[in-house]
Amino acid sequence: MTTGLLGGAFDPPHVGHVALARAAIERFELERLVVLVVAAPGHKGVDAPPGARLALAEAAFAGLAEVRLDPYARTIDSLRAGGWDDPLFVVGADQFAGFLSWEEPDAVLDLARLAVATRPGYPRERLEAVLARLRRPERVLLFEIEPMAVSSTEVRERVALGEPVDGLVPPPVAALISELDLYLG
Repeated sequence: MTTGLLGGAFDPPHVGHVALARAAIERFELERLVVLVVAAPGHKGVDAPPGARLALAEAAFAGLAEVRLDPYARTIDSLRAGGWDDPLFVVGADQFAGFLSWEEPDAVLDLARLAVATRPGYPRERLEAVLARLRRPERVLLFEIEPMAVSSTEVRERVALGEPVDGLVPPPVAALISELDLYLG
């Protein structure tokens, strides 16, 4: 059984994250998807505390994926500790474009295959440039998804301004953001 992994800060999770999870499950016929909410991301700061982001991810991915708090700041450490048998780590094309800056990218590919979600119009040469520098490019699987114009930054900014986030986050996530008074600035 192939386990899909979707990791991130999820600060907060939005409809694009959920669409990515659904597309990966469908495209790769995943029987199991584990969403890893990184407690303290090594690559960027977060606004909400880990417990709140975990609760938001549980609300966003309810019925779709298992959600866990990931104590590791780096993907390679999560993969080494996870004990998964050849997992499929799902990332977006933008993340993959920066893959060579990840901690031990070739070791990541030794422990997991990467499922890279591309979108129509995304510059293929950016992905090809990364693939050309990898020891095991055959471990990278590209699949196309519909683009969604949404980001966690936009959601946080709208909440801080008191603007609605309808359509940007799943309704249970919007309710929880309000209930927990998150992202108010």
